[in-house]
Amino acid sequence: MILDFDAFAATAVSDTPFPHLLVRNFVPAVALEQIVRELPVLPAGGSWPPESVKLGPVAKALFGEIEGPRLRAAIAAKFDLDLTDAPSMVTLRGASREKDGRIHTDSVAKRVTVLFYLNPASAAWARQEGCLRLLRSPTDLEDFAVEVPPVDGTLLVFPNGPTTWHGHRTFVGQRYVVQLNYMTNDAKARSELRRHRVSAFLKRLKRAA
Repeated sequence: MILDFDAFAATAVSDTPFPHLLVRNFVPAVALEQIVRELPVLPAGGSWPPESVKLGPVAKALFGEIEGPRLRAAIAAKFDLDLTDAPSMVTLRGASREKDGRIHTDSVAKRVTVLFYLNPASAAWARQEGCLRLLRSPTDLEDFAVEVPPVDGTLLVFPNGPTTWHGHRTFVGQRYVVQLNYMTNDAKARSELRRHRVSAFLKRLKRAA
């Protein structure tokens, strides 16, 4: 077991600016150091399905726990949700581009967004570059209630909704984040899941070439 479920259980849900859970060091430092060494250097921005990249054994174990039933049950209990039959989708990002971080809400096909930040502390994060902000409005990146540096195995969870605005200041460079989504069961979610599987297949072919 890699993830710190005791820290998860001890952390309360915050309602400001929208319901979310923020757990520092959810991936403990000893495991995180090994995982960072095992992550691939991704050649481009965007989201990579984990099956399309080469991972070391500890990183693979992390993804196994991320997709496992214990985390699903813990999140469902924290937010009083029934996620029993919710399809899940997991992706890895490793490179942030100039266009990334614009204010948005996630797709309505995604019931819950779960983010794992897998970066060491750095001067860029201290300057607030690439730090995710939970926003009070869809128009002002400076009108934030919470700022989350993408470091030290931090976990961020929030159910999606029409006012779950978030974004970050521009950062260009290596920025590892794993995103887990529990999806709806409607046609839009099924379409996103199909697109995810096709993306995984194409990216496996590209990396094998």
